Amino acid sequence: MNARRRPLISATAVAGACTLALSALTACGSGDAGTTEDGKLAVVASFYPMEFLAEEIGGEHVAVSTLTGPGVDPHDLVISPQQTAELTEAGLVVYVEGLQPAVDEAVKQSGVEYVVEASELAERAPRAEGGTETHGAPAEEDHGHGHEDEADHGHEEEDDHGHEGEGDGHDGHDHGGLDPHVWLDPVQYAAVAEGVGEALAEADPDHAADYRKNADDLVAELGELDTAFEEGLGNPETHTFITSHAAFGHLAARYGLHEEAIAGISPEAEPSGARMKDLHAVAERENVTTVFFETNASDGTVRALATDLNLETDVLDPLEGITDASRGDDYLEVMRANLAALQKALGTE
Repeated sequence: MNARRRPLISATAVAGACTLALSALTACGSGDAGTTEDGKLAVVASFYPMEFLAEEIGGEHVAVSTLTGPGVDPHDLVISPQQTAELTEAGLVVYVEGLQPAVDEAVKQSGVEYVVEASELAERAPRAEGGTETHGAPAEEDHGHGHEDEADHGHEEEDDHGHEGEGDGHDGHDHGGLDPHVWLDPVQYAAVAEGVGEALAEADPDHAADYRKNADDLVAELGELDTAFEEGLGNPETHTFITSHAAFGHLAARYGLHEEAIAGISPEAEPSGARMKDLHAVAERENVTTVFFETNASDGTVRALATDLNLETDVLDPLEGITDASRGDDYLEVMRANLAALQKALGTE
């Protein structure tokens, strides 16, 4: 892979993200946006990646709460009556449709005036090829939102990573839905950040300039992160890595890699015997060195597979929450820890 610097998001895509923010930001009610007693815009985020965006871009003008606490599996979240009340009183809600069924339903029923749906904004980012394989993962365990074959996305622009053919073998394996883990691709996450900035400006026009500046600053940081991944994952000894569940398809696609997931979208989904047999073959054929697990999910299957194949184990964090076990205090730090783990596993150190 011949890494070279490229714009994080093209000017056209940025403009599109700003326009899309206003369509993704849906007016669901009437009256003034919800505020706290001290006059801050009350923002409810579905889980950590959306909370991070709201806090970084909203700054001192917002009061952010999250529906998914640290250490809670977002896929299985149950909305409490208190959280339902928080949604109803919010001035802005930021969430990812398709990840948390309970949140999807609660947002629809909330009547909140401004709602931002992140995956729609992420679609404005440049496309990438590559992705995830989850043969044999039971679709019924995945809450109905398994992976769409990332290889079908196509890159709307030139593939800067030079991995023609990466992701081959996915043909005919449509996983029946979109991968909601858009925040793990810094480029798509930046498109969401742009949109959140515009949404905050719409909901709270008195502080619009601050929101747009903060969004620009965060997009610049995500641009640096994208460059670090692009350059840091150049010329790997293997392009394939194995994970406990299918969270890293967008990241793999962006940087010309190939994720083999033990289970599907849900970390608690159990793989079939046939899937485990497939993974044995993949690991040997692709010279896989490491099986990745998550700190917030059971790692028994991962460790069993690693033991059978004499492979290393390591953490690749899907950043669904920050806990004491996280390898960093925020999104940017944990993503750089993920990069270091991938470099070691793929042989790019």
